[in-house]
Amino acid sequence: MRQNLPIRIHFILCERMLTTSSTLPMEMLLAAESAMHTMLPADQRRPLQIKTLGLTTDAVATRTGLRWQPDLSVSDNPASDLIYIPGLWRNPRPIVKQHTVLLDWLREQYQNGAIISAVGTGCCFLAEAGLLDGKAATTHWHYFDQFQKDYPQVQLKRQYFITQAGNLYCAASVNSLADLTVHFIQRFFGKAIASHVERHFSHEIRKAYETSGFFEASENPHPDEQITQIQIWLQDNYHREILFPQIAERFSMSIRTLNRRFKAALGQTPLEYLQEIRINTAKDLLKTSNLSISEIADKIGYEDTGYFTRLFKKHLSTTPNEYRDTVRAKLFST
Repeated sequence: MRQNLPIRIHFILCERMLTTSSTLPMEMLLAAESAMHTMLPADQRRPLQIKTLGLTTDAVATRTGLRWQPDLSVSDNPASDLIYIPGLWRNPRPIVKQHTVLLDWLREQYQNGAIISAVGTGCCFLAEAGLLDGKAATTHWHYFDQFQKDYPQVQLKRQYFITQAGNLYCAASVNSLADLTVHFIQRFFGKAIASHVERHFSHEIRKAYETSGFFEASENPHPDEQITQIQIWLQDNYHREILFPQIAERFSMSIRTLNRRFKAALGQTPLEYLQEIRINTAKDLLKTSNLSISEIADKIGYEDTGYFTRLFKKHLSTTPNEYRDTVRAKLFST
């Protein structure tokens, strides 16, 4: 985790949005920031930089009739760590179709490693951007059939209230979004602050997240909470230079203990886990972006493009260029 740098959070504002799908997580995040000042030492505190974002900075008419003026417009092209896409009232398609510029920004932020969360019919923004193709997603129950018809490439999980696919999260309802926000708070600030916020907003918040979610990493759960925190740290920092002796020191263990416990929990070394994160991210970028191989290598933490290419071929028995040609052929075939 980058210490002392702000966590840049953007809330998308658009016409006919459900105001609570932004105000509730915003208030929960602000509660976490307040708790941080009393519960964390100074060198572990990261302030929140919360901004609202619209197509323009003109006031947006929400479902309640209240008008909400965005802090920024998409043309400002701000960089983000976490993005919230609101739910929309009734048929989302007209609103989504009006926001093609926003879709471009979402694609760019995703390629740069941002976490993106959408709720209810707001999940259509992610699907329309093509970010959910081949990935798990959910949406509001009333829109299931239309969503599946509009986006047949998406793996719709009707039985789950929350889905996670890499850095893309979908919540079926505002209540589920509250559960998800507790998860984000734990990811950024740790379990103690997440529990603090949970208790202040609802003692029931965590139940839906733990029992009703579809998560990529849930196939191999393990009880070692400290290793889970290291996994989250690696997921958040995979694009940086990572030295495992420093990771071990950060989490107050020896490198030998780190390797042993990681292997016991996940059946692989920390380096193998990091490489897996990077290769999976590279696969997604090869499929969804026009970035060059050297640009993709740089984005996932490899300065040496040749080394990245060799590692990719070792994992997938094909080069990055060959992989891109193959998945693009499948994606665009008629």
